[in-house]
Formats: sequence, C-alpha cells, structure tokens
Amino acid sequence: MDGGANWLVMLTPAAIAIDRLSYRYPDGTPALDEVTLHINTGERVALIGNNGAGKSTLLLHLNGILQSPAVTVLGMPVEKATLREIRQKVGLVFQNPDDQLFCASVEEDVAFGPTNLRLPAEEVRRRVSESLGSVGLAGHEQRSAFHLSTGQKKRAAIATVLAMKAEILVLDEPTSNLDLRGRRELFEVLNAFPGTLVIATHDFEWAARLCPRMALFDHGTLLADGLSGAVMDQFTALK
Repeated sequence: MDGGANWLVMLTPAAIAIDRLSYRYPDGTPALDEVTLHINTGERVALIGNNGAGKSTLLLHLNGILQSPAVTVLGMPVEKATLREIRQKVGLVFQNPDDQLFCASVEEDVAFGPTNLRLPAEEVRRRVSESLGSVGLAGHEQRSAFHLSTGQKKRAAIATVLAMKAEILVLDEPTSNLDLRGRRELFEVLNAFPGTLVIATHDFEWAARLCPRMALFDHGTLLADGLSGAVMDQFTALK
C-alpha cells in the first residue's frame, strides 16, 4: 500500500469508537466499566458474555437511546444534536421484534421511517420493495406482523432499518426463539448485508460463522477482543 493510501486509512473514521465508556443504571447498578472498543467500517463483530455482562447496554449507546461523550459513530459524537443523523446510519434491531413492528401491515412498518424523513412517495415505495426483497419477504407487504412467524418478524424488523439505508446494523440476540430454519434464513440475510454488523448474542457457534471477530464481556468489563475462535475459548475457560 502506498503512503497516500495509508493516510486515507488513518483519516477514515471508525464505524464505532468507544473510549472508556462507563454506565450505571438509575438505581445505581453498574452496567459498563471503562469499555474501549473500536470497530472499523465493514467489520462484523459479535459481543458475547453471560446475562448481565453489559452487551445490551452497550448496544443502546450506539444509536443514542443512551448517550455518552465516550461514544462516536462514523466520526459523530452520539449526542442530542446528532441523533437524527445517527439513527439513520445505525439500525438497531431489538431482541423482541414486536417492539419494532406496530403498524397495521408489514408494508406500513417498513415505510414508517422513510415516510418520516419526508421522502417522495415513489422513493418510499422503492425502499420498501428493496428492503422486503432483501430479507425474503416480498409478497408479504399487506400481512399484519402479528400473523408472521417469529423468524419472519425478525426479518421484517431488519427490513425497517434497511429501508432507512442504515450503514451499521446492530442486533440484540437475533436468533432467540428461532428454529433451525429461522436461524439459517436470518444468517443468509445478515451475511448479505454489506455494511458494519454488531451482534449481541448467546448463540456463539452461529455468530462465529458470521462474525470473524468477537468481544467478550463480563460484569460490564471487556475481557477479550479478537478472532472469534480464540475469544470463544476464553469464554469457555471463564465458565
């Protein structure tokens, strides 16, 4: 690589930069303790650890549900002034898709975000069509999310953030309550996503196939960060 290319790499902001992030819940319970984690654009990283390790709390900082000056996304600090832009860039998919799907039809759910951006109706329709097609739900536009299987709901929830043209996809326990077929279909959707991927999960084997890198958390502390196989070995030793 020539010198100019090296400078380009150095000047390109990380997709996610977390520097000594600490957080306590309002009742005083500690959730994160000086966590430092940098994720480059296009990386796929799985966050692993036992319940209460701090994984979900960290995810909530990535699109501003929780805010801290210790977190930047695509070079922008996650704060009130940047929330609108960051929430277009970072698509957060909750563990329970029912928390994300609330309209009368799948089409309306996926159109909700782009419509609120005041995009032209033709652009909204195009985004809905593309997003549902990319998650394998073309033809389900008029169905109610309540009539979908759990796997279909999870993919519909992903479509809602893809329709916003999210560059970073953040998922909390995406395979929970999915059968083997649902896990396989979800893997195919996420494997095709071209952007940055961050997943909090207990499904280590599934995540290792998708994410070359893992970060191990325990009681709010980042214990290990590296190649998935090596970090999984450390987690096994921790148990």
